[in-house]
Amino acid sequence: MSQDILMEVNFFLNSLLIGVVITFVYDWLLILRKCIRHNIGIISLEDIIFWAACALGVFFMLHRENNGILRWFAVLAAAIGMWAYKKAISPIFVSVMSNIIVKTVSFLVKPILFICRQILRIIRKIILFIRLKCFILLKKLKKVLKIIIKMLTLRLRVIKIYLCKQESLLKERYGEKSRNP
Repeated sequence: MSQDILMEVNFFLNSLLIGVVITFVYDWLLILRKCIRHNIGIISLEDIIFWAACALGVFFMLHRENNGILRWFAVLAAAIGMWAYKKAISPIFVSVMSNIIVKTVSFLVKPILFICRQILRIIRKIILFIRLKCFILLKKLKKVLKIIIKMLTLRLRVIKIYLCKQESLLKERYGEKSRNP
């Protein structure tokens, strides 16, 4: 075979392979969407970014393999590669991988959630215990404060009585001066 024919066959096979790779990568995007729900805006953004990256990849492949010249048999080969992968492998691959990921995440997340719930229950019990103790302490502190206020009030009365007696004794001793002229 001539060198030109081998280059064309190589170009065709690379085009076929790039179609398979594009579909394979898109399948991972589908798997992600099956595992994590997306709204339509995020899905649209993902698709725009994905297809822009694919266009760049195809452009660089065409530039390297065929000096940037678009050949329709290359587009046909990429479409055949996408179609063959989509029909033969993709449904099984997406289903199996999404199930594996969901079950693995579920398998890992359930024990973590159980541990977190147990820790939260313990923390809740500790908080309730502390609140109860603080309530009891505040109740006792309130009683102590009432007693202290009562004692201080009594002491203040005693001091006032003492001062009044001292004032009356001083008045008796020294006599009160008349203020009237």
